Amino acid sequence: MSANEFLQHCKQGNFNHVVGLYRTNSTKETGPFDKELILSLPDLLKYIGLNVAGYDGMDISACTERSIRISNTPNVVANATADVVMFLLLGAMRHAMIPLWKEEAPLGHDPHGKTLGISGMGAIGQALAHRARAFGLRIIYHNRSRLPNDKEGSATYVTFDKLLRSSDILSLNLPATPNTRHTISQPQFKVMKDGVVVINTARGSLIDEAALVDALNSGKVLSAGLDVYEDEPRVHPGLISNGRVMLLPHIGTTTIETKREMELLALRNLEHALDQGELLTPIREQS
Repeated sequence: MSANEFLQHCKQGNFNHVVGLYRTNSTKETGPFDKELILSLPDLLKYIGLNVAGYDGMDISACTERSIRISNTPNVVANATADVVMFLLLGAMRHAMIPLWKEEAPLGHDPHGKTLGISGMGAIGQALAHRARAFGLRIIYHNRSRLPNDKEGSATYVTFDKLLRSSDILSLNLPATPNTRHTISQPQFKVMKDGVVVINTARGSLIDEAALVDALNSGKVLSAGLDVYEDEPRVHPGLISNGRVMLLPHIGTTTIETKREMELLALRNLEHALDQGELLTPIREQS
């Protein structure tokens, strides 16, 4: 069913009996849940269970105005996404994307002893830190608030400015919101170390891709590993043509095991809401 067909069914009252809605990660097929669609949803609808961790395709304000409560799947995606961060990190540092034989390949870098800066120390950031320690990386992080000691471990909390200035490798693990759009742009690249490695598996809007291309071309950024893009599925031509950029097609959570856990959590949210009147993992804006 296309987005337009679904909208017409809503306007015709075909779903007026629906109280809970399960939504898969189907933005490409159904389009975003914008204000027009949300205002057309059944009057009885109280809950939307999202089978995703990020929800930038939802008009949260419109849902809240209609007293529609939303859940997502934040923690069950952490391990799979952190695995992809490490895959991109190692690949970008070793220039694994350059299709040359050994005698022609440029020298890479070892992760051991380097400083990994994590921007966003939620479940994914913490899972990444756990993996990074095994590679001998020193971990610093910036978060909205400092973690308690038992979760922080050996990681060091720093200001965002110090994170940018001190990181040999920068991993973005933030949600996509109006406030986080272009968290990394020309001014931020300017203060980073020369030869920094940039990894983004969160949302493409966090990085100004034109500024990233400029930073790569100037040598400020040594290499980049990306699983997400500003205008998916389109990728900036300057990233595609650069041999020091490792690109993945947004596969951070694409494993059988993780998808199963996401589906089950989305369904458990709806079941609990219908039985108990509250969601298990409500989105941050409504919790």
